[in-house]
Amino acid sequence: SQQDGSGYESDGAVPLPMPGPVVRAFSEDEALAQQDGKHWQRGALERLAFPQILLEKSVSVQTNLASPEPYLHPSQSEDLGSCAQFESSRQARSVMPSASCVFPPFTLRKPSSETDIENWASKHFNTHTQGLFRRKVSIANMLAWSSESIKKPMIVTSDRHVKKEACEIFKLIQMYMGDRRAKADPLHVALEIATKGWSVQGLRDELYIQLCRQTTENFRLESLARGWELMAICLAFFPPTPKFHSYLEGYIYRHMDPVNDTKVTRHMKALLERNTKKKSKLRKKPKPYVEEPHGVAISTYAKYCYHKLQKAALTGAKKGLKKPNVEEIRHAKNAVFSPSMFGSGLQEVMNMQKERYPERQLPWVQTRLSEEVLALNGDQTEGIFRVPGDIDEVNALKLQVDQWKVPTGLEDPHVPASLLKLWYRELEEPLIPHEFYEQCIAHYENPEAAVAVVHALPRINRLVLCYLIRFLQ
Repeated sequence: SQQDGSGYESDGAVPLPMPGPVVRAFSEDEALAQQDGKHWQRGALERLAFPQILLEKSVSVQTNLASPEPYLHPSQSEDLGSCAQFESSRQARSVMPSASCVFPPFTLRKPSSETDIENWASKHFNTHTQGLFRRKVSIANMLAWSSESIKKPMIVTSDRHVKKEACEIFKLIQMYMGDRRAKADPLHVALEIATKGWSVQGLRDELYIQLCRQTTENFRLESLARGWELMAICLAFFPPTPKFHSYLEGYIYRHMDPVNDTKVTRHMKALLERNTKKKSKLRKKPKPYVEEPHGVAISTYAKYCYHKLQKAALTGAKKGLKKPNVEEIRHAKNAVFSPSMFGSGLQEVMNMQKERYPERQLPWVQTRLSEEVLALNGDQTEGIFRVPGDIDEVNALKLQVDQWKVPTGLEDPHVPASLLKLWYRELEEPLIPHEFYEQCIAHYENPEAAVAVVHALPRINRLVLCYLIRFLQ
């Protein structure tokens, strides 16, 4: 961070504003009627041809894209290590950041081999034994579903706390998936798992490799779906470490093809038919129960997990000091089939609100949070959009907004302001798409070229950007 003369901190992404009085944002009528002679206002902005729908009958909106980095919990600070190392090397060479560096796109990368995770396991797994003669368990068996508990971590570690917690987490995973009796309801079991992984970074890879194991050769449909559901929940709170990221990415990628769903269903049908024909007597250790397949779409979970994995790798673990809570777990679980307004594309956000607000031309989350900033006298608040709101309060507000609510009783305008910045920052594609980045850098001093870029934007991007400009004015 750097400080200006007024003592405020900036993340360095944009120059700090000059000291001076805070200017009230225009209402819609004021914004459209304003016709003064200022250079940018008349010369450039009028050529944007602001439509009447621009401000949607609300007081102006939006916030600075350049927000200070959220606080990193000590256990989370290493998550972005790889990115930081890249940035250091780039700065040492005095290289201008590329569009992909500033706005990292989400891309599909096919894993080099389906044996990647097995190769990783052969180098990092503990030696597990079984039976009276302590026979060594093969890597293949260690990576396949099991109804038994484990007596030591799957990954080699010297941390005593991790060794103990790893065995407990495996039992909790079995409980959530329905493979072991649980005293608590599934949400509280998931909460305990997510809290352990969020709090102890050394447990994260262990947890994810256990989930990979319990979703491999699992012939109970409900258990299999719950395993993938739990992976999606965990990815909402923390990523794996960089050393395991690519292997987890490869595992998830291989399950994204809907053809894989067909293979799983076909295999389960074959097992069901074989078990029905045999009608053999029960043995001491009966074979795992096989459900009648109903075509569970594991690929749906996998696609969601892939997206969350890439996003988590960029943003790191859940920020703040407050541990995950049940409401956050429920929200993370439901988000698989009810996408969040945060981290989605602009068009996706508009589709989400189509039934609820069919007449709106701008995202509800954008206008509602902006109105809340102004309702709390944010335009009169010193340091607005530079001083971050309390991260735990921001997280709580985000949870409410994703349920189409803005709670009454908010007092600090920095909280909705920070969430507004977060919404912009987490857009799946930046407000100014990647393909315009180089033009923006090359013509930052040319108003005519800047207006041309704005005119070339997709319609929804153009409306949202113009709304942002009016709000900042």
